[in-house]
Amino acid sequence: MVEKPFGHDLESAIELNRTLGEVFPERSIFRIDHYLGKEAVENLLYFRFANSFLEPIWNRQHVRRVQITMAESFGVAGRGRFYEEAGTIRDVVQNHMLQVLAMLTMDAPAERDPEALRDEKARLLKSIAPLTSKQVVRGQFEGYRDEDGVAKDSTVETFAAVRLHVDSWRWSGVPFLIRAGKCLPTTATEVLVEFRRPPQIVFDEPHPGGPNAVRFALSPDVVIALRARAKVPGEELTGEDVELLAHHHHPDEMPPYERLIGDAIRGDPTFFAREDGVQAAWKVVDPILGDATPVRAYEPGTWGPTEADALIEGAASWHAPTGTT
Repeated sequence: MVEKPFGHDLESAIELNRTLGEVFPERSIFRIDHYLGKEAVENLLYFRFANSFLEPIWNRQHVRRVQITMAESFGVAGRGRFYEEAGTIRDVVQNHMLQVLAMLTMDAPAERDPEALRDEKARLLKSIAPLTSKQVVRGQFEGYRDEDGVAKDSTVETFAAVRLHVDSWRWSGVPFLIRAGKCLPTTATEVLVEFRRPPQIVFDEPHPGGPNAVRFALSPDVVIALRARAKVPGEELTGEDVELLAHHHHPDEMPPYERLIGDAIRGDPTFFAREDGVQAAWKVVDPILGDATPVRAYEPGTWGPTEADALIEGAASWHAPTGTT
C-alpha cells in the first residue's frame, strides 16, 4: 500500500511507478487516495450507474457546464512546511478533484470487474487536455507567509481554479471548472452539473430563474439534489427555483482509510489509483506546476482571487456551496 501523493510531478510519478513495478506486479500495488474511500464519493459513482434517468441527458447535448468546488475555511493548520512542497494543485486538484471528475464523467464499465471500472476511469483521465497557463488562476491567502515553515517570499498557491476540457465524443465542448482553496468562506465540497435551458421561452416571466441542475454535496453533508422550476401558487403562470433532494446522514459510516485498508487486504482494487490513471492525471496538471502562472493574493474569508471569475464565460458565476463556516 502506497499513500498519496504518487510523485511530485509527471516525471517523478513515472519513476515511482517504475520502481514499484520492479518489485511488485500492478495487481499487488494499492495506491491509497483516501478521497476514493469516502461514502459520498462512492455514492456518486453508484448513483450514476444504478439509475437510468441520468444517462440520456448526461452528455454535451444537455449539459452546459460542470463545477466542482472543494472549499476549506481554515488555513494550513500548522502544515506550512508540507504545503510549501505541495500547494493546492498537487495536494488536492491532481488527485481528489480529478478522481471526482472521472467518476462523474466516465462511461459505464463493460464488465462487473474492478479492472473494467478502472479502465474507464483511466480512459477518461487520458482524454482531458493538459492545462495551459490561460486555464488556471493561482492564489495565496494573506498571512500564509507568516506560517511556520513557509518562506517569506513563497509563491506556493493555497487556492487554485482551473478550466478543463474533456476531449471525448460525450463531453466535447463542455467546460469543467474546478476550484479548491484554504481560508475560503466555508468548508464544503460540492459538484454542480448545470443543464442547458429549454430551447424556447413558453411563459412570459420577468425572471426565468436558474437553469436545471443536479447538485452532489460530498461534504460535510451527503446530498443529491435536483434543481427545477415549479409554478408559484396563484393565477399567474410564474415559477420559482426549487430543489428536490435526498439527504444521507450516517454517523456510524466506516472511515475512508479503514474501508480502503480492508479492501486492500481482500485484494479489491476498485477504489485505488492505477498506474496509467495516476500518470494521466499528472499529465493534465504538469504544465502548470510551480511558477508557470503568477500567484495572486486574496483576503481570508473570500472566494479567492477575483481573476478566477474570468474562467467562467458569459453572465454565469461560480457556485458557492453552503457547508460550515
